[in-house]
Amino acid sequence: MSTTTEHTHATPAGPGSRLIAYVGTYGNHSGAGGITTLEVSRDGRKLTPLSRVSEPRDAGYLVYAAATRTLYAVDERKTDGRGPVEPPASVHALSVSEQDGSLTWLNSRVAPGPRPTFLSVDERRNALLTANHGDFEHVEHVVRTDDGTWAVKYLYDDSTVLLYGLEPDGRIGQLHDVQVMPGHGKDPNFSPQAGGHGQASAHAHCAVIDPSGNYVLVGDKGTDRIHVFALGDTLELVHTHTFPPETGPRHIAFDPTSGRGFATCEFASDLASFTFDPASGRLSLVDQVSTVAAGHEGLNEPAEVRVHPNGRFVYVNNRGEDSIAWFEVSHEGGLARLGHVSLAPSLHPGVAARSFAFDPSGAFMLVADRPADLVRAYAVGEADGVLSLLAEAHVSQPAFVAFAELAE
Repeated sequence: MSTTTEHTHATPAGPGSRLIAYVGTYGNHSGAGGITTLEVSRDGRKLTPLSRVSEPRDAGYLVYAAATRTLYAVDERKTDGRGPVEPPASVHALSVSEQDGSLTWLNSRVAPGPRPTFLSVDERRNALLTANHGDFEHVEHVVRTDDGTWAVKYLYDDSTVLLYGLEPDGRIGQLHDVQVMPGHGKDPNFSPQAGGHGQASAHAHCAVIDPSGNYVLVGDKGTDRIHVFALGDTLELVHTHTFPPETGPRHIAFDPTSGRGFATCEFASDLASFTFDPASGRLSLVDQVSTVAAGHEGLNEPAEVRVHPNGRFVYVNNRGEDSIAWFEVSHEGGLARLGHVSLAPSLHPGVAARSFAFDPSGAFMLVADRPADLVRAYAVGEADGVLSLLAEAHVSQPAFVAFAELAE
């Protein structure tokens, strides 16, 4: 039964295939966890729950491969030790039914490094990438120094970027490469994350394939860097862009038409735009502006960034201001904030709305508003980028939204 509440009108998308949205959820509450399948009307005004699978439990990121009709999902865990009692941190492949969008588990692979938190798929290369954020906890390792005294060495989780192969039927193949992210940022820093130790180690939060398909950009919020890797059978570092201390580049999105990139800066609460050279893999900063409205007070840490299909507007979700904000992009890449819609109040940056996605036409977006236990649909104004609420559907602990189109 549909749990939709209608509000206004959207510009309908074109006719064609059946539109499905997959909502990854967290399993820290009763009835939550796994992936919920929604059928979405072409005007965005109706969201109808169809089915749900309970695993992976902490499905915090999803990506859909249309050629094999496979949905990939992280299980955003930290493996709980030798001979784990619960399943380990991993990535999963699920087959998508062309009839009703239901999911059937295919296989999974262990993800070395805690908290896999991002996925990219390259169907041309049959490759799957994940960024593993790592936890914030430390271990006090007692060591003997060169002068014979005793001291404590602080050890933190490794953050990693993983490259898997994909089988012809969509199953996840062998792990081809692991990049262990080096270094740390300012420790302690001003963010309340981990009691001020949110940059005590590297924290890769995205692994994004550029429009050319030849590079992977990794936003490492723990070291204030974006690393650029050449994508082949393995990953080869070709360029690193370093931001000022306590910036925290988190997520990256590209405008596929212009090739310009955009990054949310979690600790600085900024949105950055940059040019990207597809010949060398080098990026150059163009503009960097605050993601919140003038006069906002208190903590804010942005998470997701998405470029509208028309390339004119960029959208960011703010955790603290608790909003989806939109920005106009000038011809030169300059950014100007135009407005925002408010979301449910966050409990803290870790329990907040942090994911949204445009439907394939760009006429509307879906937002996973986790504190409200709602998926919200918003019409997107073609001329001005303004968001207008269309519909809501109840989903427990929604964390991520991914679209798929199925033949009718």
